[in-house]
Order: sequence, then C-alpha cells, then structure tokens
Amino acid sequence: MTALALARKWRPRDFSTLVGQEHVVKALTHALDQQRLHQAWLFTGTRGVGKTTISRILAKALNCTGADGQGQMTSQPCGKCPACTEIDAGRYVDYIEMDAASNRGVDDMAQLLEKAMYAPSSARFKVYMIDEVHMLTGHAFNAMLKTLEEPPPHVKFILATTDPQKIPVTVLSRCLQFNLKQMPIPSIVEHLEKILESEQVKSEIGALRILAKAAQGSMRDALSLTDQAIAYAAGPVSESAVRAMLGTLDETYLIQILDALRTGDGDALITIADEMAAKSSSFSLALQDLASLLQKIAVGQTVPSAVLDDWPEATEVRRLASQFNKEDIQLYYQIAITSRPDLSLAPDEQTGFTMALLRMLTFKPGDGSGSTKSNQTPKAGGSSISSAAKAVANVANHSVKTTAAPIAIPTPQEAQAQSAPQSTAAVKPSAMTINSEDPDWQSWMKALPVRGLLQQLAFQTELQSWNERGDAAKATVIVGMPQLANKENVLRLQEALSSYLGKSVTILIETGKANHSIAAVEAKIKQEKQEGAEESIANDDFVKTIQAEFGATVVPGSIRPIQ
Repeated sequence: MTALALARKWRPRDFSTLVGQEHVVKALTHALDQQRLHQAWLFTGTRGVGKTTISRILAKALNCTGADGQGQMTSQPCGKCPACTEIDAGRYVDYIEMDAASNRGVDDMAQLLEKAMYAPSSARFKVYMIDEVHMLTGHAFNAMLKTLEEPPPHVKFILATTDPQKIPVTVLSRCLQFNLKQMPIPSIVEHLEKILESEQVKSEIGALRILAKAAQGSMRDALSLTDQAIAYAAGPVSESAVRAMLGTLDETYLIQILDALRTGDGDALITIADEMAAKSSSFSLALQDLASLLQKIAVGQTVPSAVLDDWPEATEVRRLASQFNKEDIQLYYQIAITSRPDLSLAPDEQTGFTMALLRMLTFKPGDGSGSTKSNQTPKAGGSSISSAAKAVANVANHSVKTTAAPIAIPTPQEAQAQSAPQSTAAVKPSAMTINSEDPDWQSWMKALPVRGLLQQLAFQTELQSWNERGDAAKATVIVGMPQLANKENVLRLQEALSSYLGKSVTILIETGKANHSIAAVEAKIKQEKQEGAEESIANDDFVKTIQAEFGATVVPGSIRPIQ
C-alpha cells in the first residue's frame, strides 16, 4: 500500500491547526463569528504557505452543519458532517476548485459563471476556488468582473495566486485581500517535531533546522523534504544524513574558513576547499551559508544581545564577533554574496569558491586614504602572502607615493594654522592673515563655511569692484545664476563673508555674465578635458584600426576624461 505524503496527510483541517498565518485566521474567524461575510476573498503568497488549505477550511466553515446536521455557519467546522468530510476528500459537489493555469480563457470563465447562477445542490453556499488566478487572460478577467462584484446570494468566490501584481486592480478592488507570510524557521521546526513524533520517527533538532532552512518559508516544501529525509536515512532523521541528502555544508567548515582568514592561513583555505570538493558539497550553498554566518557575526558585533542562546552556532558567533574587526566582516559578507553569481562563470565551482576565499584573504577594508588596516597576524612560516603578491604590493605602494597629485592652495586659515606659533592658537586667524585690501574673491568664496544653495551662489559670483573704508567694505559682484541671488541668500552670504574677513561687508548684485566665477572656470576646465579626451580617442591608432577593419564606431557621449 502506498503511503500518503506528509504534506497531504498532515494538511490542517481547521483554523486551530493552521501554522504561521495567525493574522489571516484572526480576520476570518471574527468575520465568521459575526457573520460579516464578503463575496470574494483573495489569498496571496509563495508556494506552500496555506492558500489552498485556508480555502478548504473556509469552505467547510461556510457550509458546516454540525455533527447532528442542525449546525449553523461557524469558525470551528466540526469535521464530521457531510460538507466537512466531502470537502476534505475532494468530492463535495458545491465546492469547485478551478485551476486557472489550464482553464484560463474567456470561454472557461463564461461556463463557470453560467453554472454559478444555479442554486447549490445541498450546501449553504456554492464556493468557487480559482487557483493561480493571475494566469487568466484579460478577457476572462473582464468577463468575471460583474459577477465577482454582485454574485448571487448563494455564491462565494475564493481566489489564490502567487503573483498578485498580475491581477487587474479592478479585480483586486472587489476582493478582500490577505497576504500569507512565509513560514518562519522556528515554526517549521516545531511543526516537523510534532509530525515526526506522531509518525514515530526519531529525529535530531539540527536536522530539522536544516530542513526548515532549505524549505525557504514553505511548509509544503519542508514536509516534502522530510519525506525524502525519512526515505534517505532509513531510520532516525539525523543531521549528517540530511546534510548528505541536501549537499549542505557542515558549519564546522565555515568556522574553519573564518579562523583561517583571521590568521591569514592560505594553506588552510585551499585544504578546506579540497575537502569540500571531496564530499561533493555545493559551493553555491556554501557561499550562501557563509554569508548567513557572517551576517550573524555582524549582528553579534553591533547588538550582542541579539545572538540567541538557542542558535547552534551561538558560542562560535560570539567568539568570532570579538576576534574580527567590523569592517572585515562587512567586506567578507560583500565578497560572499557577490561571488555566488560568478560561480557560473568560473572554470568550475571549486575554482570560483577558492577565488572568493582568496579575495577575502587578499583585500582589506580601506580608510579612504589609500592605506589599509587589518588585525590579522599571518601564520609564521605560512604562505598566505606570496613573494609575488608582496612585490606587487611594493610596486603599488611606490606608485602611490610617487604619483603626482594636484597642488592644493591653502586657504588663509590653513596657511595661518601652518605658520602661526602655538601661543597664538587662540587668536582669530582671519584677523591676522587676510589682506582684504588686495581681494582674492575666488579664494574667499572657496574658504567660506557654506553648503548647498548658498555655496552654489558663492561659486557663481564674480567680483567687479571692492571698496573698503575702515571696518566696512562694499563688494559689487555679478552672479552667473541670478535665480540664486534672492534677498535671503545674499544676506546669508554677506554674514558668512563678514565673519570670515572680520569686518562688515555689503554685497551689491549687478546683472551680467560671470565669465571668471569659480563655476565658470571649473566648467571651462571640464569642457577642455572632455574635448581633449575625445580628440585623444579620435586620434588613437588602435581605435582607427578597429574602426577601419571592423566598422566599429565610438558611442556618442561614452568618452569621459580621466580624473
């Protein structure tokens, strides 16, 4: 005799046994108890979270007559009356499940709606459950709109879909929509424990966690994987058997990888990758599990209380969180998640995985200035950094040190800070170093501590005249973008300049074209660089060759000068 699959055998029969969808259960039970029923419900969610199950329970609740045949509509179907038993068995004539993937046309919908006009044969309500409703054609949706909005009193519609984005808003507005959540791992583990205990199958909690994680939020997938694990193990469902069945990686390997990264032990990383290959481990899943572990470590570094004691790896997470820099963990996580898509491009998965580990070993978080920092101490006598790598690093460091950099002209405050003696540190630098009798307007505008629109106004100004009398001065300027020079912005610029120069300054705005403002000069320099870059590409011999031999063309707007 063929055994019934766990997903079918243990399908919930009422709302009380439904797992993980409390928000939906609460709304439906209250509506049934108060007899405030809508004409159509829409259940959305990924596969295996209970859409069809809730539909059947709701149909039983609507049509339950009680064990004595005299019961009324209830949120707790009895499971014994003809309606309950026949709906569970899939043969109730007034509960119609329609697969929209295979009955998606307007003719199929017209036939269904035509039958809906007739009263139910024995039920209180005739319930139509349309699964994967997003597969219906546009004409089929249009055909059902009127009946969906105002169905006969004896008809209820239940729609289910995994892709609600494809359902027209005209249909959504006619339904009560319930979004079913993915099952959390603890809920799946608890449910699997109860089922296996009832099935008299011994299991390890670690194995159930792996199955729950592999199910990715689907209870049906979790039960199907459990069926497979029972058959594979041919006895107790152990963690080692489940790992072997799924090809998942033993977490001790992940801990060893992180310990090798911490000590800079390249030999150990290669050895671990070889051992994983010998056990036919999935390197894609290995990177996924490594990223998950790194996320937990990052959480442990930032919020130590968030590391739960019931995590199997809680002790190791706390240890590694204290031994790594936060920046290292963030970098390792980024490399892990970005390396997974690259596995398909690598010569083989092991090579791609090994290169991901070597990237983690090679690259260190930068501080933004070209330097690197790390708390790693290379293993004595180890080969984590080859002589070739050291040579490349030396060349890179030398090139960084000798590469010419733009000469920055110090502002008056910076010049004073570099030259003034320590004893005058408390004296206001602007009062000593700024020669306002010889105005350097561009330097002043760059040095002002302003941001945003006010900085844009400063960069658009060009000095026309400067008149100074004692502790007051008057500046006449042209603004390249007059719309910036409203009264409020001009007053704020006056205050900033007065504070910078240490005297009262009045700014007068004149109309005209500012050819020598900071913005105009920078725009001219940028344009000259762009023209130079385009000319360089146009005159390049290699570019001319591929244009002549292959008919290549330079994409307009794609050339950018090297900064």
